[in-house]
This record gives sequence, structure tokens and C-alpha cells, in this order.
Amino acid sequence: MRLAVFALILSALLAASPALTANCLQEQAIYADADGAYELRFEPVGSENAATSNHFKIKVAKTDLVLDGIVMQSGEPVRPNGMIMNKCPEGDVTGDDIAACTVWEGVIYAVGADGKVSLLPEEGSEAAAQLLLPDFGPAVRNASIWGKATVAPWDVLTFKECAP
Repeated sequence: MRLAVFALILSALLAASPALTANCLQEQAIYADADGAYELRFEPVGSENAATSNHFKIKVAKTDLVLDGIVMQSGEPVRPNGMIMNKCPEGDVTGDDIAACTVWEGVIYAVGADGKVSLLPEEGSEAAAQLLLPDFGPAVRNASIWGKATVAPWDVLTFKECAP
């Protein structure tokens, strides 16, 4: 009887715990917001010589909307500055062109399972337990995608699973 109660309590605790990120690299990590309305899926950059350190896509549930995301290490001190864009033109574009299609930009923070806040891990590193994109929700509400996306995301995204 005690063993059955212990097993029941243990299974409840494990179900309430965030997914484990061990053995998942950042470029394979998939995150979701608290409502399950937004899924952020990292993908490999594909080149060691790229100006970007991370790439990702954000899928908005119940729509065909997929946003492109990049991370560039920049600033003083150097930090992972992310940009989330919607249908940006390719080729020879101006800063105004990029600004017009940018949904959000800012530093992407990682939150460990212990609650410690740090910077987004680079490719080849263990995936973060959670991501913090400050003001992501308000930025979506103020972007041209609002209307297609009718639910604003949370600023915190939690590790969901590891892509193969």
C-alpha cells in the first residue's frame, strides 16, 4: 500500500515538473508558451561562419503564421540579441525594410531549472529549461500580425521537447 502511494506521489511530481533538457542541444530544443498558442522551434544555423548564433521558427497555433527568428551575438557586453520577423524581403534590403517586418527584438535570456537567469546557450550547448523574451507578448499585439494572431504570447516559453 505504501509503495502504491509513493508511486502515485512520484508520478504526480514528475508530471508537474518541466521537461528535462538533459541530452538536448539548444539547436534541437522546442519551447511553448503557457497557453500552448506559440511554439518556438530552434534549428541548426548550418555554418560555423554565419553571422548568427541561433535560428528558430515560431508557429502560431490555429493559424498558418510562421515567424522567422535569428540571434546575433552583439552589444557591449556581448549578448544574444534576437529578432523575430514576419515575411521579410530577401536580398538587397534597407534598414527600413527590416524594421517594417520585425515583430520583436531584444535580448533572449535562459532560465535554468534552478531559476537562475543567464544568456541563451549557443549551438552545441545543453538547451535551456525556459526562455525569457522580454515584452514579446506586447510586441505581438502591436505588430502587423495582430489579427491573424489573436492571442498574445507569454514572455516566458518552457522547454517542451527535443527535436530528433
